[in-house]
Amino acid sequence: RDMGRLFLISLEGSTYSCKHCQTQLALLDDIVSKSFHCRHGKAYLFEKVVNVNVGEEEERMMITGMHTVADIFCVGCGSIVGWKYESAHEKCQKYKEGKFILERFKVLGPDGSAYWVGRDPQVGSDADDA
Repeated sequence: RDMGRLFLISLEGSTYSCKHCQTQLALLDDIVSKSFHCRHGKAYLFEKVVNVNVGEEEERMMITGMHTVADIFCVGCGSIVGWKYESAHEKCQKYKEGKFILERFKVLGPDGSAYWVGRDPQVGSDADDA
């Protein structure tokens, strides 16, 4: 099935992109925090992300408590690249609402580098939060 032409938002500057198809996803300048963890290691919290489709909302228990999240998928190849925080149940976690997580394992950094699982010695048991 041909769904028509894909219109991608083009970003200027240092970007993070899908490791499978190199579609641009986010600007380095939009990182809110680099201290997040996911199943595969590091994850970054972004103010905004482009060129993604947002999946179904679901309740997910994270290390920091219960959150309503939706997985996000690259529009270029359909691979899952992270999730969007729709709402946080704890007051101290409200700052995450409307923001996005990109898993470092699933994206290329601004210099084109891939992040490989197990390369980072700090990843410990607190990485299993999803």
